[in-house]
Parts: sequence; structure tokens; C-alpha cells
Amino acid sequence: MEEQQKRVRFDEMPLHPDVLDALDAMGFEGATPIQAAAIPTILKGKDLMGVAQTGTGKTAAFLLPVIDRILDMPDNGKVKALIVVPTRELAMQIDQAVEGFGYYAKVTSLAIYGGGSGHDFSREKKSANQRG
Repeated sequence: MEEQQKRVRFDEMPLHPDVLDALDAMGFEGATPIQAAAIPTILKGKDLMGVAQTGTGKTAAFLLPVIDRILDMPDNGKVKALIVVPTRELAMQIDQAVEGFGYYAKVTSLAIYGGGSGHDFSREKKSANQRG
């Protein structure tokens, strides 16, 4: 029998209370191994490259500390982070994750990607202009 590793709890990490509230509301308690390794490193402002299988929580591993750091910045109405990804599907997945994790923190996101119609671009541009 393999000994089960003790999972690091999110509330044991130095995350902003609003981020912890979102995790609690979403029912997340314990961090996955990639999250337990990545979150503290990113919170310290260090660069990180992580590799893990699909479904292990890589998106949260980088979004949670990014949202945490955004909350430490002055609210001047400007873009605080730019996340560049290779596919439209991943852009939409990250956008949805930011909306969930950032709900209590009032952090929002906007996925912008190519291949859409002119109408979609106009809507994205209007939304971006209203934000800043």
C-alpha cells in the first residue's frame, strides 16, 4: 500500500482572504502537488516552469498567485496581467477560471483571441474600452 501524502491546504498558504473565500465557496480545500509547489514560489515573485498532467490544477496553480498579486496593486483601472496562451480553447478556459477564482476579489478578465467575426471583435473592443 502506498502511503498517502499529506495535502497542503489552501488556507495554510499566504493567499489573500478574498482568494481563500473564492476557493472555499468553490469547495477547494487541498492543493494538488503542482499547486503546492507553484503557488508559494510565484507568490515570492520567482519565475517558475511547471509540468503536470491534464486535470492536475495547473491553471489554478498560476492564477491564484496572480490574482493574489493583483490585489496588492493599486486600483488604477489599468490592466494588471496579460496571459498569452496558444489556443482559443485555453484562453476561454482561463477566462472562466479567473471569473470563478476572482469573484470575491472583484478581479475580472477578458479573453481576446483571433479567428472570430468582426462583430465579436467590436464587442471585445467595447468591453475593453469600458474597463479602462
